[in-house]
Amino acid sequence: MSVTAAQGFSAAGVAAGLKPSGKPDLALVRSVPRAVGAAMWTANRVQAAPVVVSKRHLELAEPQAVVINSGSANAATGARGEADAEATAEGVAKELALSPEEVLVLSTGVIGVPLPLDKVLPGIRAASLALSPSGGDAAAGAILTTDSGPKLAVARGPGFTVGGMAKGAGMIHPCLATMLVVVTTDYPLAAGEAGDLLRPAVEESFNRISVDGDCSTNDAVVLLANGASGIARDSTSDEAFAEALGDVCSSLARQIVADGEGATVVLEIHVTGASSQEEALSIARRIATSPLVKTAVFGHDPNWGRVLAAAGSAPHGDGFAMLDPDLLSVSFEGVEVFAGGAPTGRVPELVGPSCRIELGLGLGDGAASYLASDLTYDYVRINAEYTT
Repeated sequence: MSVTAAQGFSAAGVAAGLKPSGKPDLALVRSVPRAVGAAMWTANRVQAAPVVVSKRHLELAEPQAVVINSGSANAATGARGEADAEATAEGVAKELALSPEEVLVLSTGVIGVPLPLDKVLPGIRAASLALSPSGGDAAAGAILTTDSGPKLAVARGPGFTVGGMAKGAGMIHPCLATMLVVVTTDYPLAAGEAGDLLRPAVEESFNRISVDGDCSTNDAVVLLANGASGIARDSTSDEAFAEALGDVCSSLARQIVADGEGATVVLEIHVTGASSQEEALSIARRIATSPLVKTAVFGHDPNWGRVLAAAGSAPHGDGFAMLDPDLLSVSFEGVEVFAGGAPTGRVPELVGPSCRIELGLGLGDGAASYLASDLTYDYVRINAEYTT
């Protein structure tokens, strides 16, 4: 029930026939009291039609409902793609007595495949009839593609709830990380506030994960807030809400990495002592996206040389981030393997589903963390067969 854990939200997930498997492939989430909302979108220059249309809608109205289809990304589909995304919003608006601009449209699946409106529109009808406060799990199941299962998160504060659902397992890399997320809350927010609160939560979570270094055409994170909790706001409750929102986003982000296509290990990368926070983030990102680091971790090989090589080639500004090899320290699972410009001779044992890599630069106070998955044989197999 994660996306309907907060008061005043209903959801549904149905099989509209978009997937050859016959599995659920269309989800609908709506706020019953009037909501305010915001979204963050992929930075990819090739943006899917639903992203283009939904951005336009957000400029015109507060979002009251989100419709998500899986099976077709409706990306690189030209003028027809935008028309189909608009028709999808109009279909939801008709069923829920909303204006089309109050509906956000999200899609995921194969790029270049037109949206089959002859299946989507009847699916919208079925989903609208199935809307329920207990429909969160069904909605979360209907948005999956190569995911192994739904991704759900809930956090509760004093008198309010934040819930969310996500899909994502491949083509994961900022900005954003292929990933769709809907977060709902009954905390009272005023118009215009949702974006200011969503942005830092996304920057600290979904924009610090990587599975394969590829940025999607369809990424979206949507926040809806309807105030149904009825609580009175103050600075303490505002802080508690920001923390709860961050917790939900962080949980969903970690679930996405752990479910990375073919993944067996989650890399927890922590960089400290950089000249600036921005440089620390550049170095952490470079390590997280290094195929050599990721394959070493898949083989449970504490190959610190690959970490050093990645860190020393982290793009930043017009060159690389600052780094002095004589000041560096590298640890795997708390075991220091490199310090003061030389190996320590210690060899950690890497076992289990996670691997913590710590890099100390000794240059300043900049610090950053990143999550990534390993790179496996199954990742290659899944993506080699994706459209065939």
